[in-house]
Amino acid sequence: MTLRNEINTALKQAMRDRAAERLSTLRLISAAIKDRDIAARGEGNEEGVGEDEVLAILAKMVKQRQESARTYEEGGRLDLAERELNEITVIEEFLPKQLDEAETVAAIEAAIAETGAGSIRDMGKVMGALKTKYTGQMDFGQVGPMVKDQLCRA
Repeated sequence: MTLRNEINTALKQAMRDRAAERLSTLRLISAAIKDRDIAARGEGNEEGVGEDEVLAILAKMVKQRQESARTYEEGGRLDLAERELNEITVIEEFLPKQLDEAETVAAIEAAIAETGAGSIRDMGKVMGALKTKYTGQMDFGQVGPMVKDQLCRA
């Protein structure tokens, strides 16, 4: 079953269960995917976005909610922060399992070996290889400095 189908099935189930918060989050996910589909069709891609793009959308939504939750906590709005964290939980159901630190380091080392990267100038190649294989499985904002560190040591 494709990711879109999983999301639509979950959306229908949330409607049946009358789970208002879950339904709201699933509708946001669906709307974000449809927006990106419309943009893709405008660029000439009639099929819309693929699975990897959907994963990127979901990862971006998680990151946005993490930032919002942090801002709300700093502002003393714990109720809004909790809502954002609940949305993250729903969105993460559709993302692949996140790699732990050891798996991330191993993936970085493999990508460096695969691309033949020898200096910091090759960072783009390494990041590109990681993004093609591990979209949705790692936070590339955290991975970038790790790749840079590895390449500086090489």
